[in-house]
Amino acid sequence: MKSAFVAALTLCSFTAAVASGVSRADEAPSVTGTQPVMIDTSRPSVATAASGQIRFAPRKEVVQPLGTMQGARKAGDMASAAPRADEMIAVPDKNYSSLAAMVREVDTSASLDEETRCLATAVFYESRSESLEGQLAVARVIINRAESNRFGEDMCDVVAQPGQFSFVRGGVIPAPNASRPAWKTAIAIARIAQENAWASKAEGALYFHARRVSPSWRRARVAVIDNHIFYR
Repeated sequence: MKSAFVAALTLCSFTAAVASGVSRADEAPSVTGTQPVMIDTSRPSVATAASGQIRFAPRKEVVQPLGTMQGARKAGDMASAAPRADEMIAVPDKNYSSLAAMVREVDTSASLDEETRCLATAVFYESRSESLEGQLAVARVIINRAESNRFGEDMCDVVAQPGQFSFVRGGVIPAPNASRPAWKTAIAIARIAQENAWASKAEGALYFHARRVSPSWRRARVAVIDNHIFYR
């Protein structure tokens, strides 16, 4: 009889302990809602770069939609032999106060591979009179086009497409004046854009035109930066 009483007492104690644990678990707040996206804050996402005098681009300047597919990109075509931007920037993990500060840290003396040269040349001719943010946006449009399946297989193809960039004549990309400071800036912007080391206000854009141009096509507007309007 005594043994049965002890066993019953033990069972009651165990049941109470389990019930107590369940009660505390039920009182704990449940996790609901969408989990936040973790963003690397080692660099600022957007900053306003100092702008110089803005000269309007040619009136007919427009990077516009194409009527036909240009062929799918080949796998791995975008693997570039150019030095990575994070290798060229002296302190990659530094919290740069501005895009201008990052541009100053990029080594522009290293040799350029063909695609980086094409990208920097487009930045030089198309947007050297724009702010650094405006130059970066133009560079990102070219990269976005190269990464899509509609605008050629690489950045040189994108830049040389007929009717897209006014500085290209007969499919020939002219050589820039390498003695100008704007060329070094264009190289720095190209490297930063290739590495996506600084977020552009026009990220995701595939088209742009000068403010004074009124194209016949309509796209979703992404941003207005200096003299250019950017679209998806």
